Amino acid sequence: MKATNDVKPVEIFRGSTWEAGMLKSLLENAEVETFLYDEVIGLIVPFQTSPGGVGPVKVMVSSADIEKAMQVVYDFSK
Repeated sequence: MKATNDVKPVEIFRGSTWEAGMLKSLLENAEVETFLYDEVIGLIVPFQTSPGGVGPVKVMVSSADIEKAMQVVYDFSK
């Protein structure tokens, strides 16, 4: 396990509000702590959060949980 100082939030997915919400739910079921970044502003004005307004909401996890989280993202993307 990494030292506490080395743990940082990592973006693992970008998508619409409902996609990010679904993935967040799946990650929480897999016991991975997560949060959504730009959830509100991505819904109101997506063009300010990402180029072209595509994928305005980001799903963030701890760098300590990245491997477990990426497996959930892979399964979600299939």
